Amino acid sequence: MTYRFLKLILSILVLVLLRPRVTGLQNIPKRGAVILASNHLSFIDSLLIPIMAPRHVAFLAKAEYWTGKGIKGRMSRWFFTKMGDIPVQRDDPRAGQRSLEDALAVLQRGGAFGIYPEGTRSRDGKLHKGHTGVAWLALTGKAPVVPVALLGTDKVKPIGKMPRFARVELHFGTPIDPSRQIAAGTKPAQARRELTEQVMQSIQAMSGQERAE
Repeated sequence: MTYRFLKLILSILVLVLLRPRVTGLQNIPKRGAVILASNHLSFIDSLLIPIMAPRHVAFLAKAEYWTGKGIKGRMSRWFFTKMGDIPVQRDDPRAGQRSLEDALAVLQRGGAFGIYPEGTRSRDGKLHKGHTGVAWLALTGKAPVVPVALLGTDKVKPIGKMPRFARVELHFGTPIDPSRQIAAGTKPAQARRELTEQVMQSIQAMSGQERAE
């Protein structure tokens, strides 16, 4: 109940303040494991995708959001917990593998998981090379990947600057089925790279971003 109420309030705020243009919601399966793989331009990306998607989408979030002090710390801990995000200890040498294991657990429960194949926010606006973790998740969890393209979120919350109002776009692409790589008998490392590149090409086609060298 708390999650649905929180999502309703945030949805109203987003619709009024950012006037998002959203396409392809029908491409997100209504049930079952699915990965939403998006480009990453701003902090608010991890809020917009779960708010606009028609189902609960879990994201990774830095553990500091759960460890803050005072009223701000309690509010942060409450918000990210209710949104269903997963804390990550960034100073843990095994943080990357633990993150994939946590994400896989979400998929094995039939949930939706959001991921940024680039690994971090783009500071130059270009679409950077995707890491193969998204493909590992898809192949291991036997989950389709829905490519997502965000536009304009870097104008709403530029890195290191105060938020502002600007129109944003969210485009959800055609799901990519990882079973094709499995059926083709491709070697695991090659299958991961090929699937990752397929995801990145779909994101680029929707976002219009220049690919980084």
